[in-house]
Amino acid sequence: MKISTKNYLKYSILLPSLALIICLAPLASSQYGSLDSEISDLNLKIQNQKKQLETLQQRQQEYQAQIRLKQNDRINLSNQLSILDNRLAQAQLDIEGVNIEIDKTSLEIKKVEIDSANLDKEMEVKKTHIANLLRTMYQQGQVSTLEVLLLNDSLSDFLDQAQYLSDTNTKISESLDELKADKARLDQNTVLLGEKSTELVALKSKLEEKRGNLSYEQENKNYILEETKSSEREYQNLLQKSKREQLQAEAEISNAEQLIRQKMSQKDKVKLSEGNNTIAWPVPKNVIVATFHDSDYPYRKIIGEHPAVDIRAKQGTGITAAADGYVAKVKFDGDKRYAYIMIIHGDGLATVYGHVSAVYVMTDQYVKQGQPIGRSGGMPGGIGSGGFTTGPHLHFEVRLNGLPVNPEKYLP
Repeated sequence: MKISTKNYLKYSILLPSLALIICLAPLASSQYGSLDSEISDLNLKIQNQKKQLETLQQRQQEYQAQIRLKQNDRINLSNQLSILDNRLAQAQLDIEGVNIEIDKTSLEIKKVEIDSANLDKEMEVKKTHIANLLRTMYQQGQVSTLEVLLLNDSLSDFLDQAQYLSDTNTKISESLDELKADKARLDQNTVLLGEKSTELVALKSKLEEKRGNLSYEQENKNYILEETKSSEREYQNLLQKSKREQLQAEAEISNAEQLIRQKMSQKDKVKLSEGNNTIAWPVPKNVIVATFHDSDYPYRKIIGEHPAVDIRAKQGTGITAAADGYVAKVKFDGDKRYAYIMIIHGDGLATVYGHVSAVYVMTDQYVKQGQPIGRSGGMPGGIGSGGFTTGPHLHFEVRLNGLPVNPEKYLP
């Protein structure tokens, strides 16, 4: 069929637009269908992991209830071992839970990455679409209204062409709005991806902490079994010995603070008041495994309220002075008995560092904040650990006017 010059010009204007509509009609529906299916699968897996976490939390609550029940029961070896077994089970559940959280976060990251890749492709298609529409508009703009009227066989054809031109303008505007929305969503995904990546790093660190807790509880149980040889009589002897040791340490600490403050010269008092009395972390690992007056402290019923925070620290971790002050008491004989360092500061404050395995300072010595004063201990049966300990850590007390207070109110 031979096309006239008039019809050729007419079709040269319309064909690019028709071709564009034909090309973009499917808009890669099959391509995005597989991506949508993959995202749906990821959503199902994420929901399943959330349910697993809820189940784990219920089991942890059951173990906690059993622990509290045993803590309120008689103080004997059987109950103590039962408490330790439940704490071990809790620690194992903690590890399992963090592993599930890591998997869930990894899936969430994958989902965001797929969505972002999908958006990138959609945006490229839409940019091409807009460019083609603009090219069509430009081509139509090269023909005058009179020429379009002459090239069309009727007024109806002319009106159809004019309407198409108007529709093309509307389509460009709509496509630009869609492109802006996609760009905003892509930016949100970038922020979310950063947050999830940070969360993943934190969870991996948390996993190491939970593994440490498991080891911590296992060492505690092994120590009890070794010291008592599964004998109730030996266990009760150990209790009495530990209680005496604890009471003696409390009396010594209280007396030492009073004595050194009384014998201080005015010059020493001024030095204390002018020193740095802001309490800093005494060990670098700022993980608290037992809080002040902790209701879950395993030996609460045996030796009373926990007057400190226990900070996770590997055996032999360096300890530094929490603030400027004078060393009031050093209790360290190099044996297994409870060993500690006490420092007094200005503003009526004092700090105690318990379960130390090495000491670098002496009584009456002035120390600056951050100065090394010894090494941590707490390993059951280790140097300076004392009769009862729950694994390697630093027992850290803050005292105000001679009485223990919550260290977390002072720590940064």
